[in-house]
Amino acid sequence: MAMVAAGGEPVEPQSLKKLSLKSLKRSQDLFAPSHSLLFSPDAESKRIRVSCKVNAEYGAVKNLPTDQGWVQGKGAAAPSSALALPGTQDTRDARGGGTSNAIIPAPLMLPKAPDSTGPDKNTTVLSIPGSSDRFLTSALMERLPSRWPKPEWHAPWKNYRVISGHLGWVRSIAFDPGNEWFCTGSADRTIKIWDLASGTLKLTLTGHIEQVRGLAVSQRHTYLFSAGDDKQVKCWDLEQNKVIRSYHGHLSGVYCLALHPTIDVLLTGGRDSVCRVWDIRTKAHVSALTGHDNTVCSVFARPTDPQVITGSHDTTIKLWDLVAGKTMCTLTHHKKSVRAMALHPKEKSFASASADNIKKFSLPKGEFLHNMLSQQKTILNAMAVNEDGVLATAGDNGSMWFWDWKSGHNFQQEQTIVQPGSLESEACIYALSYDNSGSRLVTCEADKTIKMWKEDLTATPETHPINFKPPKDIRRY
Repeated sequence: MAMVAAGGEPVEPQSLKKLSLKSLKRSQDLFAPSHSLLFSPDAESKRIRVSCKVNAEYGAVKNLPTDQGWVQGKGAAAPSSALALPGTQDTRDARGGGTSNAIIPAPLMLPKAPDSTGPDKNTTVLSIPGSSDRFLTSALMERLPSRWPKPEWHAPWKNYRVISGHLGWVRSIAFDPGNEWFCTGSADRTIKIWDLASGTLKLTLTGHIEQVRGLAVSQRHTYLFSAGDDKQVKCWDLEQNKVIRSYHGHLSGVYCLALHPTIDVLLTGGRDSVCRVWDIRTKAHVSALTGHDNTVCSVFARPTDPQVITGSHDTTIKLWDLVAGKTMCTLTHHKKSVRAMALHPKEKSFASASADNIKKFSLPKGEFLHNMLSQQKTILNAMAVNEDGVLATAGDNGSMWFWDWKSGHNFQQEQTIVQPGSLESEACIYALSYDNSGSRLVTCEADKTIKMWKEDLTATPETHPINFKPPKDIRRY
């Protein structure tokens, strides 16, 4: 029912919101010269407002003891309790004149290089935007640069030669210590030796009755070692081009093979979940490194403890004491099979590749360093690193990614092209390795080809700049 005013006229009922807006409009009509202009700032009110905010946020740390407070640069008289504010040269001069607690608001300005005369890195910086219509303070700590190492520039790699000759998948590769030739093992049960400079076939070795999964060339003898799915490990004398020893003991296919760099010991791992240690000269089975729950698919050796490191389909990496024949450490960081590992030729560190991530570990303790900054998102079959710090990883889908070892930055992504007549699904890389100079990379693929890669000498940092963003969150596992 409508209310009746004193004059007898009915009064329309209004909501509280409408009445408050009407009251606000009347107040602005009374006190503001124009609706578009705000009130002029009051200096005293502004000072009180800023002082209250500073005391509320920094009251506990304004007056620290001298051993905890920040120390001014050389030539300063005594530490001041005033909060340092960025500003113009005039405000800096005013601030340096005494030890007053007055707060000097800074105008809004672009970030610039740190001033050597200003406060040090531990100074708390209070930034006040200089727009006169808003008096919002934002407490900002000085932004520190990222501690993540910057990647070095590396030239991109390009494919310069494709070699055909095998009649099956090419599964393994090894280089001659003299860097004159390399050998490849294939699913056609042969081992072929190729000239590195020209890519021509020099020799074909036959003797395995299943695909050849692992190869290694001795640095001290004229021996070539091979392992395959036929459970056999063979030693070939390259002066006679024939098998002179066979190592019997594996209960299933042998997937990986490595030579110890300083003693005459051969290491093999396979589907029987055991890494076996063999004496090269006597064919004796020295020991069996047991502990993995699944296939041992990657192994490498080094001169000092841990002398043997194995990766397995059980997702773990084990560091072994070769003398005692026991595990020194087990790394459980991966969630998928560790199919490939690579030891850095200079640093005391190694990388491991799995479908979930590529991880770097330090030696000798096996401490986790960091993940590579991208995910290849495929099953990684092989990886290799050269002395320049270029890590190459190859996957089941034919992708080959190049990484900067130091920072983990992925600077190039390549996709292999199958040879004419092959299926697209045969775009798969099974093995890859650098030559002994680190300037040539050779990949072994499922389309029965061997591809050779080298750096693009015409590339410069200007034509191929580094597009690097340091990670915001650093995973600790």
